[in-house]
Amino acid sequence: MTSADDSEDAVTAGPADFARACVICCVKGRPLPDPPTDALYGQTAACFVSLKKCGELRGCIGTLEPAEVDLGREIARNARSSAFFDPRFHRVRADELETIRCSVDVLSESAPCELTDLDPARYGVIVHSGLRRGVLLPDLDGVDTVGQQVGIALQKAGIDPDEPFSLERFTVSRYLEGDAPRDDDPDAGG
Repeated sequence: MTSADDSEDAVTAGPADFARACVICCVKGRPLPDPPTDALYGQTAACFVSLKKCGELRGCIGTLEPAEVDLGREIARNARSSAFFDPRFHRVRADELETIRCSVDVLSESAPCELTDLDPARYGVIVHSGLRRGVLLPDLDGVDTVGQQVGIALQKAGIDPDEPFSLERFTVSRYLEGDAPRDDDPDAGG
């Protein structure tokens, strides 16, 4: 990663602004910017980067366990993947950049749970059956019940609701563009 001239000073702001700077650089064929120097970016943590265009999902890729040495690189990796490799969408084009908004969800470690332990406004969910796994972030528009949340995660994993499956839950710290780093991150300090 190197400094990028037109990151629009986003790298001095919060995680979603850094993700947006990464998307812009990737789409324009420029090197990724260096992560900001805030301590948050030096943590080891998993995250998801979501892209929305005019309020509609345009890309969302993330990790359940860290794949990079620090959160800054994790955000950069997932921003690039959200822009170019979400199989549900074509690659983000330069003419879309003005209408794309980014958010970043920094994940806590997941823990096994039961259906009664879930709250779709507070917890994300991971469903497992054999090698199949589905994930749904918490606090999503239109996902108001545990049944909806688990049903969507099962569908994403290709798991029939009548099959045996296990559950895990996790929390997130969600950052929208303009949100500065804060101390409430699920795995702050570590």
